[in-house]
Amino acid sequence: MGQEPGRLLRRPRGLGRRSPSRPAGHAVAACAGERFLTLPVVAVVGPTGSGKSDLGVALAQRLDGEVINADALQFYRGMDIGTAKLPHEDRRGVEHHLLDVLDITEEASVAAYQTDARRTIDGIRRRGRVPILVGGSGLYVRAALDRLDFPPTDPVVRARLEAELASEGNARFRERLRAVDPPSAERIDDDRRLIRALEVYEISGRAFSAFMPRREYHQPSVQIGLDVDRAALRERLGERVHSMVRDGLPEEVERLAAAGLRNGRTASRALGYSQFLQVLDGAMTEAEAVEDTIAATRRFARRQLTWFRGDPRVGWLDGQAPGLADRAMDLIRRGGDLS
Repeated sequence: MGQEPGRLLRRPRGLGRRSPSRPAGHAVAACAGERFLTLPVVAVVGPTGSGKSDLGVALAQRLDGEVINADALQFYRGMDIGTAKLPHEDRRGVEHHLLDVLDITEEASVAAYQTDARRTIDGIRRRGRVPILVGGSGLYVRAALDRLDFPPTDPVVRARLEAELASEGNARFRERLRAVDPPSAERIDDDRRLIRALEVYEISGRAFSAFMPRREYHQPSVQIGLDVDRAALRERLGERVHSMVRDGLPEEVERLAAAGLRNGRTASRALGYSQFLQVLDGAMTEAEAVEDTIAATRRFARRQLTWFRGDPRVGWLDGQAPGLADRAMDLIRRGGDLS
């Protein structure tokens, strides 16, 4: 988090190249020059397993768009099966940006992502195309779309807080945060962000929650949220984890472990990867890892839905109903200058 914005997420290969030709009938945004100023950013958001990636590709084909990844774990090279990264053949010739830009030992930075995502968005718009942001990492989506200033960092303060957390434990550390920043203490669910929130308070004297993004777009944007029936999503997520295992998730984790996955503070904690690392270490059976991954993924999907439901600007669509791309296009036409 303390690295200079724009350095951690490296510029993706091919940025600035023109994508392969799109099918006829998409010519909503085939324009250039000053027209780029009116093209909105289209964001497809929602819980994991709701169909965001497929809809993003479908919209890109209709709008002559390019996709920008907003899933923090899909930044990592080699983390393909467990992050449900869309295979190249399923991208159907649509240019995808900010995938596979970090090594598994590197740490993602929201500030760096904001710089890279906005640079990518501007490049797409200047080519007369529509940027389509796709992902379920809520803060990364907000960083790309909204006005958001980042609080200061201090590696010395952070190192001290990390040692104090290890000594005091999560519960006591959370109470320290609650005393100075109750909203963050309630919202934050992992140790790394607890440390960050207290670091910000010590450095700036301001609550971490005071730096949260305002619901004010940095540039014209339309957000489309995909909702799926709760029971259906639970079933889908369970089957997806089983499918990942059949497709080789255990072997993927084993390969990444040999490449240093345990040294990646973010990557090693990812759903599925954390559990199957424990299988390699003899702390879990494969069956236990599967069930734990399913349960954790379902909890994660609920948190994602809560996050995006809290933004009144998101237009929600039933991800299971027929004609999803058509209904999404209707939302985009109403929300952006695409007439």
